[in-house]
Amino acid sequence: MIRRFHLDRREDVSGVSGTGVVAKGYKFFGWAVIVWPRPWPTITLHPRGMKSVEHIHCHGGKTQIVWN
Repeated sequence: MIRRFHLDRREDVSGVSGTGVVAKGYKFFGWAVIVWPRPWPTITLHPRGMKSVEHIHCHGGKTQIVWN
């Protein structure tokens, strides 16, 4: 089953991605894939799934994973 989510960033720690909805993602087969549309379009693969996404991208609660 594929689950969709997005990253809602309250504070831009890096100064690159901005705030609000900064990326969209998909979880399937234990993996997570994130599509970063702006300003530098990128796709990131997370073979460890959502724990990896949270650890790397949530910045201690400044970004929230929102399930769609």
